[in-house]
Amino acid sequence: MTTRVNLVLPALLLLAALLALTVGPDGVSPRLLADALAGTDPAASIILLDIRLPRILAAALVGAALGLCGAALQALTRNPLAEPGILGVSAAATLGATLTLYFGLAAVWSWALPLGAIGGALLVTALLASAAVRTQGMASLILIGVGLSSLCGAVMALILNFAPNPFSLSDLINWTLGSVANRSLADVATTAPLILIGCTLLASQRANLSLLSLGEAAAVAHGLDARRTRIAVIAGTGIATGTAVALAGAVGFVGIVAPHLVRPWTRHDPGRTLLPSAWLGALLLVLADLLVRLLPTQNELRLGVVAALAGAPIFTMIVLRRGRTAHG
Repeated sequence: MTTRVNLVLPALLLLAALLALTVGPDGVSPRLLADALAGTDPAASIILLDIRLPRILAAALVGAALGLCGAALQALTRNPLAEPGILGVSAAATLGATLTLYFGLAAVWSWALPLGAIGGALLVTALLASAAVRTQGMASLILIGVGLSSLCGAVMALILNFAPNPFSLSDLINWTLGSVANRSLADVATTAPLILIGCTLLASQRANLSLLSLGEAAAVAHGLDARRTRIAVIAGTGIATGTAVALAGAVGFVGIVAPHLVRPWTRHDPGRTLLPSAWLGALLLVLADLLVRLLPTQNELRLGVVAALAGAPIFTMIVLRRGRTAHG
């Protein structure tokens, strides 16, 4: 069943990417793709290669990173409601990015914003990794993450409150809403290696996460190094999530929804859920960004807003279903 899912989801992702390439505000235009490939229409090449393709690749990378990070964190905490934001990594990355905007660093150096986001994520990741060595259970670690997330949120609110002018306030708010618009192939090429490093680190813990589903005590009895696994998952989550925020801003709920949807098809095995969650996360964000482009709004909706509007009801359903199961 898992093998079939790992074949079907990439095929659907490819179809969604082709659809996103050929569909625009004026409808379906497959000839645009043919003209771009043939090199007969420079405008077609600009539309596809410089505008649409970077958006598709960025959405797929961010969705895959968030889906994989969510599945890994849910396996580590043995809580299906866990996601990258639970440890404060997303909030720290967003704070790092907004700081570069607030102080004007992003305007004078193009690398400032992505480095700020990655730096914020890695700083919190280092703090969490240090805490993971000293704490014996995940409950304390989650509480530390919640505290860090609240602190980052408070600092971000302070920054927004002291924005020097309406234009700066608009830039700060737009970044926190999440978007892959106006991304270039250079942006994708810069961030993709770090996302792949983080995802590879998470994927390397597949067997350990499956073993951890037996319970930490039983897993340790079977030879699991719980601390090493915890640190590896936290580090991978920090690198992948921080870089995803650097590429697209804050995008929520993908890390919760994707693992939950694929879990029944992977026999609820945490290790087997990792890769399908990445595929589905990529598929969901590519489709969400396509919807963003096609909606007839005066100002383009932000990807993070659409993801939240779609993900929040599903998240509520998950919580209600867990409540009924617990009381049943």
